[in-house]
Amino acid sequence: MKITAQGPCRVDMAGGTLDIWPLYLFHANAVTVNFAVDRYTRCSIATTDSPAIVLRSHDLKAEEKFESIEDLKSRKKYKLPLLAYLVDFFAPRQGFVMETDSEAPAGAGISGSSSLIISIASALNKLTGTGYSIEKIREIAQNNEARIIRVPTGCQDYYPAMYGGVSAIEMDCAGIRRKQIAVDLDDFNERIVLAYTGEPRNSGINNWEVTKGHIDGDKAVYKNFERISAISNAMRGALEKSDWNGVAKLLREEWAHRKTNAPGITTPLIDKLVEATRKAGARGAKVCGAGGGGCVFFLVERGARDRVWRTIEDLGATVLPVKVAPAGVKIKSSAG
Repeated sequence: MKITAQGPCRVDMAGGTLDIWPLYLFHANAVTVNFAVDRYTRCSIATTDSPAIVLRSHDLKAEEKFESIEDLKSRKKYKLPLLAYLVDFFAPRQGFVMETDSEAPAGAGISGSSSLIISIASALNKLTGTGYSIEKIREIAQNNEARIIRVPTGCQDYYPAMYGGVSAIEMDCAGIRRKQIAVDLDDFNERIVLAYTGEPRNSGINNWEVTKGHIDGDKAVYKNFERISAISNAMRGALEKSDWNGVAKLLREEWAHRKTNAPGITTPLIDKLVEATRKAGARGAKVCGAGGGGCVFFLVERGARDRVWRTIEDLGATVLPVKVAPAGVKIKSSAG
């Protein structure tokens, strides 16, 4: 049997980090807003007659082999922990070769790892016949990612990979719910520019610093998150009305508040990109994910995309061509 799964990455527009439990419980009507992009992660599993398990990452150019599932479970460390932890959880009883790949640059902040976990978990769910729902897959993915990075993880990163499109992720004491935001995607796609700064980052560290500050009672962090929560709700409303002036204003405000939360969220290059692109037609910008480098999302005027693109590349960053991915993870299987 051969199984393949493919899921999109994401850009977060407002409310990121607020999605880490228990932060959202302290802010009324907590919501994050994001959208899926057509940069994909992929997982393929081909079963074999041997009990051996082979894990192979094409983007990391790494491979790891185990004699059996028992051998994998007995190991204390893995070369490819993101793959191995999911195999450990699903514990398939047959041998196979798993191959993964990602179109997200390393450390891009567009949830390449979260998307890949959804792709891997979906493929293993099909292989083992466990029949988990897509929402249970999200829970499994989030818990295993926390085991790997050893700090709390947020929930919002998985939903674009699960469903695609533009999403509002609602979070409260009753749980987590994803609501689709109806947006004219042809129009929206003309307003999207995504730049990769090429700088390394560590989202786990940045998010954990902010989370600790919030839980420890840092009043400045709490106040910023109150404002970010309000901005996220307003962002949702602006998108629902296709109020692009409002979206741009809120994007600028979200970034202004977010970069005060912890040192290292912005960098000199990011600051230069945000400032220079304004003259070229960018209406608002923010770092994707936790910051410290990676990708920057720019909301631009219709017709200004090429000018903004050139300005970004003149400053030494790389533009990643993207559009909104309208669908989430897709799984296919066939007999070998």
